[in-house]
Amino acid sequence: MPTTYLDFEKPLAELETKIAELEAVSSQEDAPQISDELTRLREKAAKQLKDTYASLTPWRKTQVARHPERPHFTDYVSQLFEDYQELAGDRVFGNDEAVLGGLARFNGQSVVVMGHEKGRTTESRLRHNFGMAHPEGYRKAVRLMNLAERFKLPVITFVDTAGAFPGKAGEERGQAEAIARSTERCLTLSVPMVSLIIGEGGSGGAIAIAAANKVLMMEHSIYSVISPEGCASILYRDAAKAKDAAEAMKITARDLRKMGVVDDVVKEPVGGAHRDMEKAIKAAGKAIQKSLDTLSGLSELELKQQRRDRFYAIGREL
Repeated sequence: MPTTYLDFEKPLAELETKIAELEAVSSQEDAPQISDELTRLREKAAKQLKDTYASLTPWRKTQVARHPERPHFTDYVSQLFEDYQELAGDRVFGNDEAVLGGLARFNGQSVVVMGHEKGRTTESRLRHNFGMAHPEGYRKAVRLMNLAERFKLPVITFVDTAGAFPGKAGEERGQAEAIARSTERCLTLSVPMVSLIIGEGGSGGAIAIAAANKVLMMEHSIYSVISPEGCASILYRDAAKAKDAAEAMKITARDLRKMGVVDDVVKEPVGGAHRDMEKAIKAAGKAIQKSLDTLSGLSELELKQQRRDRFYAIGREL
């Protein structure tokens, strides 16, 4: 069970805590026979978990997408890729650890892999700037994509950011231009590119490494032009109305699949990816391989045209 429960999971937390306590009692010598009670409680908890996650509202999905125990970029790399060699720096200013990437092997195939990394501990979150990249992060991404094109390697990206870093330092170093250049490089690549939204996909900070041939999305992740809180502050003049904004924005995987913004949704284990990280990552790997297989036979010109047609088609049939 997770160590962190979300607000709407409190009834489940109480139930699972009680189960853990009874399991501890039953493991002691001369413990009373409570196996039947434990079985009943486990079945009740499993049903409650399934029912809760079967009807998540957009706001609750936002909370799940931000769960601190949700698998991050480094978790996907360690489980799905072999011989990962990180490449650092943008060759202009410095190295931004909010965006990590390098060379690796995916199911035996050489690829370039990159993604946002939020960090998990307080120290690592500060080092990775909570996954909010500076301009040098996106210039690093461009550098990696140039490398991929030079050596004809597919590009795989993992998106998990609330947005690009909005501070003064980023603006002084050309944040908007860096995002635009990275987005442009995605669109002009002559090699296959597959992107997976694994948590938050926020604003230009996300699209800068997600303008791919195939855009996939984990079931309980979100993808939007702005956060629900930011939208509520602008439109409703009240950040407390984030729940209403999340509903109106259509930020969930199901809604975005219907609109053609994403190509496929990767189903997560019951209770979210944080409850069974290994199973969630394995499912993501299969979806990525499936997308790469569909792109493998396309020429350089066809890859560019497919990407162009894909993005031009968004919203035309609504």
